[in-house]
Amino acid sequence: MAERVVVTGLGAVTPVGNDVETSWANLIAGKSGMDSIKAFDASAFPSRIAAEVKGFDPAAAVGAKEARRMDRFVQMAIAATKEALADAKLTIDASNAERIGVLVGSGIGGIGSLMEQAKVLESRGPDRVSPFLVPMMIVDIVAGQVAIYAGAKGPNYSVVSACATSAHSIGEAFEVIRRGDADAVIAGGSEAPIVPVGLAGFTSMRALSTRNDAPQRASRPFDAERDGFVMAEGGAILVLESLSHALNRGARIYAEVKGYGATGDAYHITAPAEGGEGAMRAMALALKKAGLAPEDIDYINAHGTSTPLNDRLETMAIRNLFGSRAYDVAISSTKSMTGHMLGAAGAVEAMACVKAIVHSIVPPTINYEVPDPECDLDYVPNVAREMKVHAALSNSLGFGGHNCSLVFTEFSR
Repeated sequence: MAERVVVTGLGAVTPVGNDVETSWANLIAGKSGMDSIKAFDASAFPSRIAAEVKGFDPAAAVGAKEARRMDRFVQMAIAATKEALADAKLTIDASNAERIGVLVGSGIGGIGSLMEQAKVLESRGPDRVSPFLVPMMIVDIVAGQVAIYAGAKGPNYSVVSACATSAHSIGEAFEVIRRGDADAVIAGGSEAPIVPVGLAGFTSMRALSTRNDAPQRASRPFDAERDGFVMAEGGAILVLESLSHALNRGARIYAEVKGYGATGDAYHITAPAEGGEGAMRAMALALKKAGLAPEDIDYINAHGTSTPLNDRLETMAIRNLFGSRAYDVAISSTKSMTGHMLGAAGAVEAMACVKAIVHSIVPPTINYEVPDPECDLDYVPNVAREMKVHAALSNSLGFGGHNCSLVFTEFSR
């Protein structure tokens, strides 16, 4: 029989807080993490807003020397890992290191380091490019560096599926534990895309909001006046364990990972499939694996990017799968507050689902002001809702047609 998998630790660095408790408190309060970009001069860009992490100290997270050899996305992942392991009270040593895995990913990796060193190459020549460029830039280095920090010697790799990356990382960690290849896995993702070339790429696609005069109102998922997403940075880590391992060491259990569905659209490089059919199949697979039906789901943390196409098609996917039950499910997009953290989004949203289960409250979709007739579900508008959450579903959808759904439930023996 496959192992049951539970969540025992949480860690996060987000635009609304540099730890889990601060992030969660601000999500429940409906606080936006968006503002004008401070990291560089964005005055020439059509979109000049982002959800940046504030006050993050890389030296405190990883040490001053190591920080210089890591891209920001790795620094934030290690900070979140430290918090998650401490929260789980999980000690990794010679007795268990080979049974602890790491599945941490990123959508685009060290794009900031690549951009900096490209400037060095052009201005000073190839012999001045940093020997640390490649190990700072490649996506899989985040799993490698987390493992080095933690001393975890079990399965170790990075998933890359654009904005579904960290959700897939959690789902794959779930499967690794279920099949018995590890007793625990450090799972999640991190992203640091707020650099000129990243902003330029997304603005050229016309994917970003240009509500520059009101950044905190710019991310407005499911609202009729949405005009694009707001790019964000940060990361989150979940410690997943087999139930037997968690019980044997007396761990506190937050929730159970009950289901995981992964599908592909095979349709378009950026647009979701017609009718949101790929997302619908991912949700259906996750529910099937969880042994649950649509009527068992109390809360959905939607992908909800605040783009015209995504929000409409995700709404269709939920309606098509849930039928009339779709109108009774609480749905919210925490991207209305965090912005879109790309490859890290799924892990932050998984953390929000776990906290919703633990605290019996779901975060709102802020900036929901003008209803869209094509988005007609209950999006928990503007104010958090106290309610019992027995089971929550989290959707993550990525460019390339990558769809992932995760199901979390309250834990009971």
